[in-house]
Amino acid sequence: MTLPGVKRIIAVASGKGGVGKSTVSVNLALALAAQGHTVGLLDADIYGPSQGLMLGVPEGTKPNVAGEYLEPIEVHGLQVMSMSFVTSDRTPAVWRGPMASGALQQLLAQTYWQKVDYLVVDMPPGTGDIQLTMSQQVPLSGAVIVTTPQDIALLDARKGIEMFRKVEVPLLGIVENMSMHTCSECGHKEAIFGSGGGDSIAAEYNTSILAQLPLSMAIREQSDSGRPAMISEPEGEIAQLFLGIAQKIEDMIDTVQKAGPRIHIVDD
Repeated sequence: MTLPGVKRIIAVASGKGGVGKSTVSVNLALALAAQGHTVGLLDADIYGPSQGLMLGVPEGTKPNVAGEYLEPIEVHGLQVMSMSFVTSDRTPAVWRGPMASGALQQLLAQTYWQKVDYLVVDMPPGTGDIQLTMSQQVPLSGAVIVTTPQDIALLDARKGIEMFRKVEVPLLGIVENMSMHTCSECGHKEAIFGSGGGDSIAAEYNTSILAQLPLSMAIREQSDSGRPAMISEPEGEIAQLFLGIAQKIEDMIDTVQKAGPRIHIVDD
């Protein structure tokens, strides 16, 4: 499946929930936009879409319909599409895997992306039907894995990496979230979830750590308020980390594209 109007597609994934993947996705999209690119953000978490809330899109906002296509919602300079825009927040998607995959394919095929340089896809956690649909049917430029230093998160991160390797999607790097907490009262730093995990998994798969993000109440508050770090504090430390991630990903994708097209593997 090709996506008209989209040049490059970046999947942001994790092996488990609760590691900050959606926060990384939205701030990465905003960082790419801050560097002058036209950017789309697709919330591919069919069961638990959150990008509308993170970007402050009012509840009940619906996309305009142009023929058979849905026009993405424009917010903070991004073109955004999410299942939350076409269903009610109070109506959960009680679907089996094939139905969820079908819903995702509709969002992919029927969204009218307009000259997007980068489409950032906020993937659902895990390695199920939706992840395989994206990996096998969409020409992904590469994948970013989000994890924490915690052992159980690293175990699941490996599963996500192995899935992308199986379908020949380039691994662009690892974002280690919640890597260090700094006490707001005394300034003491503590690795609450352990340390060195991101480095070890990056070394294991011959990739790099794109950034180590702190465990910060401000990041959570900014996301909950609909104004992520890249919007709330564009000159702040967290925003600078995301700008660095965006630049590294750009460089990685350019390197991958110069190496030639990848083989696309689809299981029977």
